[in-house]
Amino acid sequence: MADTSIGTPEQLRDPNYTPALHKAIPLGIQHVLAMFVSNVTPAIIIAGAAGFGFGSDAGANGFPDMTYLIQMSMLFAGVATLFQTIGLGPIGARLPIVQGTSFAFIPIMIPLVAGQGVEALPALFGGVLAGGLFHTILGTFIGKIRFALPPLVTGLVVTMIGLALVKVGIQYAAGGVPAIGTEEYGSLLNWSAALVVIFVTLGLKFFARGMLSVSAVVIGILVGYVYGLAMGMVTFEGIGTSWGRAAAFALPEPFKYGISFSLAAVVGFCLMTFVSAIETVGDVSGITKGGAGREATDKEITGATYADGVGSAIAGIFGGFPNTSFSQNVGLIAMTGVMSRHVVTIGAIFLIICGLVPKVGAIIRTIPIEVLGGGVIVMFGMVVAAGISMLSDVDWNRRNMVIFAISLSVGLGLQLEPQAVQYLPDAIRILMTSGLLPAALIAIVLNLILPEELAAEATEEVSGGMAGHGEGSLPKD
Repeated sequence: MADTSIGTPEQLRDPNYTPALHKAIPLGIQHVLAMFVSNVTPAIIIAGAAGFGFGSDAGANGFPDMTYLIQMSMLFAGVATLFQTIGLGPIGARLPIVQGTSFAFIPIMIPLVAGQGVEALPALFGGVLAGGLFHTILGTFIGKIRFALPPLVTGLVVTMIGLALVKVGIQYAAGGVPAIGTEEYGSLLNWSAALVVIFVTLGLKFFARGMLSVSAVVIGILVGYVYGLAMGMVTFEGIGTSWGRAAAFALPEPFKYGISFSLAAVVGFCLMTFVSAIETVGDVSGITKGGAGREATDKEITGATYADGVGSAIAGIFGGFPNTSFSQNVGLIAMTGVMSRHVVTIGAIFLIICGLVPKVGAIIRTIPIEVLGGGVIVMFGMVVAAGISMLSDVDWNRRNMVIFAISLSVGLGLQLEPQAVQYLPDAIRILMTSGLLPAALIAIVLNLILPEELAAEATEEVSGGMAGHGEGSLPKD
């Protein structure tokens, strides 16, 4: 429900309205709290997958590298958000859109960096840069390709993203990849830390109100951190050195790890931008409907897509990951009823300040992987739930069921059994074993080529069955 003490109903629906600062600042920080953990988690996951994120084998330089990636995630989420709220020429929707590091690209990034350390980062950031530029180009004709991505396709893809990530959450909760094969992996202590986070998060989400409910995941992780500290799970090994070396203020370094372009990375990131672009279109529409009671304009959708692409491309240059609009903040706008883009601008400035202070990243690095696991189990499960919610809008006739069945079977099957395509060239193998791209491509192609008559035939058969055999012969829903 809208808080009318902040302004009149007309003012609250106006993106250009600025509440009084003593109210605008807490509202802006609330937006940051709602997305903060989700924003830095991809950097932690990729660092861990590459082998310099967790464990004693991270190496002397591992912790600073991970801290830098976290720092860039915060900084360029803030920069991309400013593109959306303030705008730059045609770039930006001039709406209260919060940008953050996208989960959608994680299934593509993990195979690209797995076990390769920082040596894998140049190709990764080359893919981020190429994908960002391609995403920007998409903005010029995004409205013309929406017909090819109905809820059947986008819902399937979002569900696949969540399914690809839930394994990561379970591994983290059990102790992380470095602990696999040891007695520590899956121990009661590890799981207890993850469960503390899950239970606190659920309790606040369902039994608290206002900022406590919105920030449930952040608070859950903080409580889990305190629990881990009490149980001796928090280690400052390597962090003390990183903290001591970390400057109080540091600017990002362009091409810090170098840059290179591989076919797998470039193709993978460019294809995934389609999904990210459609997600942004949905978020823009959700903001204008929920906050202003109107449909989004073509100019707003185009500007938002440009901001996605430009923000991601710039992030890739400095060691950041692809950015996209954050759906949880769309819900926050609907809940508070405050449509002001300037409120979100305040949140963006807060993110930028955090990104320019390396010590913030060093502190985040001390979170035990098991505690983070509890948080990401909740977050990744919500990604699956969001995909299923999108699929609820699908007309489940025979045609759509066939498209969904084949796409899901191939995509999920390749995720579970990557050795099935071990003889393919490396670039193609990485794209195939992500599972996400094969599922998306199959769904898009089948949706375009399979005739709608299949659905009509199925309806006629059902009608004929009812007429010939009576109502009792049909299974009930």
